[in-house]
Amino acid sequence: MLRVVDLSTDGLYVAVHRGFLTVSKDREEVGRIALDDIGGVIAHAHGLTWSNTVFVRLSERAVPVVLCSQNHMPVACIWPLEGNHLQGARLNAQASAPRPKAKRIWRDIVVAKIRMQGAVLASVGVESGAFDRLMRKVRSGDPDNVEAQAARRYWQALMGKDFRRDRAAEGTNSLLNYGYTVLRATICRAVCAAGLHPSIGLHHTNRGNAFALADDLMEPYRPLVDRAVYNLVRDGCAEVSPEAKTALAALMALDLPAPHGMSPLHVHATRLAQQLAASFCDEAKGLDLPVPPDPLTLTGLAHRSKAA
Repeated sequence: MLRVVDLSTDGLYVAVHRGFLTVSKDREEVGRIALDDIGGVIAHAHGLTWSNTVFVRLSERAVPVVLCSQNHMPVACIWPLEGNHLQGARLNAQASAPRPKAKRIWRDIVVAKIRMQGAVLASVGVESGAFDRLMRKVRSGDPDNVEAQAARRYWQALMGKDFRRDRAAEGTNSLLNYGYTVLRATICRAVCAAGLHPSIGLHHTNRGNAFALADDLMEPYRPLVDRAVYNLVRDGCAEVSPEAKTALAALMALDLPAPHGMSPLHVHATRLAQQLAASFCDEAKGLDLPVPPDPLTLTGLAHRSKAA
């Protein structure tokens, strides 16, 4: 399993030594991990000291480094310029992809997301038949914005009528921010490894968004983070504690149903990005988008007994 390295303690020194990422505090080593075992690095702390070699060695392995603000939202990401021998051809194909193809892929992504949202609601005992109906309404490019219609129903049904999704808020919103940050780093790594550019999106086209494609591809996986946060909150976790971070990072190893058997989420995402790259180059027709795990698996996500 590729691991997510979370740097949340102030005043750390991060370096590379003999194939390992090392972390020191007050000149004493407090941790190390093999570079080849890293799936992403997330930095929240103040006063971090890095050597340039750290970024070079991580980029050589297509490992994204995500820099976060105090509310755990990513504000920057360092990703490799090279790393895939097909990158040039795939970037050209991605940039010139016909708009109808991008719209069809976005429709499939929205359908997969709504299906996952419905499964999450059903797993907490909420009637989810409306989500089956919404799925059938999604057209190419989602011109009716069915995704937003589903979101309005979804959040209050899952988190309660008083809940509002606010990225600047604390508590549940902060937990969601952290979970999405881990997921975003995982998808960024998959996108880069596939030779695609994360800023050229299918649907997200904000010029200020450097990770538009990653944000597109992570949509069907987001409800898994939501269910994990729901469980953490129900278990009494009200902040982004070390225990919560461990539980949310562990989602990247969650086994998901796939056409050829179960695959950990990070492997599933890597395969999805590769399929998308092949689709841009007219080498593949379909994408194996995530389908919901069974209700028992959803119920067990991030419970304290699971995260310990």
